[in-house]
Amino acid sequence: MLDFEKPIAELEAKLSDMTKIAGESGVNMDETIKSLENKIEDLKKDTFANLTRWQRVQLSRHPDRPYTLDYIYELTDDFVELHGDRSVSDDKAMVGGFGTISGKTYMLIGQQKGRNTKQRQMRNFGMANPEGYRKALRLMKLAEKFNKPIITFIDTPGAFPGIEAEERGQGEAIARNLREMFMLKVPVICLIIGEGASGGALGIGIGDKVLMLENTWYSVISPESCSSILWRSWDYKEQAAEALKLTAGDMKSFKMIDGIVKEPLGGAHTDFKKMSSTLKRTITKTTNELETLSPEERINLRIDKFSQMGVFNE
Repeated sequence: MLDFEKPIAELEAKLSDMTKIAGESGVNMDETIKSLENKIEDLKKDTFANLTRWQRVQLSRHPDRPYTLDYIYELTDDFVELHGDRSVSDDKAMVGGFGTISGKTYMLIGQQKGRNTKQRQMRNFGMANPEGYRKALRLMKLAEKFNKPIITFIDTPGAFPGIEAEERGQGEAIARNLREMFMLKVPVICLIIGEGASGGALGIGIGDKVLMLENTWYSVISPESCSSILWRSWDYKEQAAEALKLTAGDMKSFKMIDGIVKEPLGGAHTDFKKMSSTLKRTITKTTNELETLSPEERINLRIDKFSQMGVFNE
């Protein structure tokens, strides 16, 4: 439980006790229970409407938050995972394969974190090695060959920073993905579902539409790393988060993304079915819009969009 969720949890505990007492004693407490339910709802709305940037970072890392494979298996009934970069190995931090959403086949690619210690070690905490990005590119090219739209799910604290990753060409693998994704002839939708950190996120983040879930972040560096560089301590991570302006609202105002996908009240983890349903509608609607354009039009618009980022007139 996050600190700002504690007042809500205390009221929910009281509601649970009150409901239990009413059931056991037979006393009619409907009016009191309804009043408390309304109070909880109002507190939730007020709390989550006024989250600080650091609190949204915390929410994006919530241990119960859905990960890439959670969404993929919920959105599709026939997902077939594909493995390997055909060069070095199969990076478990990057997953991908074909699946059908609303009757249309997509290539679904994303970073995958783990729920427990064993899974986190296997998935390398969602930090892909060069072979992960090369696997992602291989799958994108396969989707292009068969004219299938691509969806990427971004949720990573960054690309793996180990020496062995650099020796195998981490920077080159990400840079190649950036170049190749600009030129893909099929629609590309990028969804930031959790953490979107550094080149690790950008390596699968070039798309016709880049969308962020409401309680996610997207930045060149995490608040903790920024704090450690500027203040030689992680104690200033909250100030760093404010300075970085890394939330979905910030990114939309800077025109770094194309839209924000609203989450259920309390975060995506509080109502996974509703969140998945919202994503499904968003994916279908966005794909239909993109398919009205020719491949050449999509490529030109994609290049223009990213070329204009960071450009301003005095």
